[in-house]
Amino acid sequence: MEQRIGSSSQPLEGAGFDPAFIPGLPSPVSGEADDAKPEEAEATPEEAFEAPAEEAAEEEVPDGPVFEASDRRAKIVADHKGVRLFLDDQSCEFRWDEIGAVETESPRFGKRFTITVHTPDRRWYPIEIEATSRSRFAEWDEQLDAVMDKYFEEEAEDTD
Repeated sequence: MEQRIGSSSQPLEGAGFDPAFIPGLPSPVSGEADDAKPEEAEATPEEAFEAPAEEAAEEEVPDGPVFEASDRRAKIVADHKGVRLFLDDQSCEFRWDEIGAVETESPRFGKRFTITVHTPDRRWYPIEIEATSRSRFAEWDEQLDAVMDKYFEEEAEDTD
């Protein structure tokens, strides 16, 4: 006769053991078999942004200015596609035709540079990037202005 080591009882269910328990609803199932191999982890925002070399070669990338700034948590990229913001595991992307304005703010004290993307429907999306030194603020302003002058103005002219 075969014997199992350990408890043969099933785990208890109910609100006393599971705060998300709702009577009558089955418990969620992960959909994976127990012996299934874990798939590769999802790409981080930085990795998701970087295209493989063969894909990048196929894409037509206009020769123009690119603004990129990042710190340990946040990243902003502005180029011919638009503006992309990354914060921890969250990200959002705005095409140039979705942007009403881009505002920058450098604090009087401290090293957090704030960039705010405004949309025409009166929503705004700020992101703070911590600079290594305050001298980076002028450099970042200059680079972002070059991108805005090239792509934001072109989009405004195209819609006229």
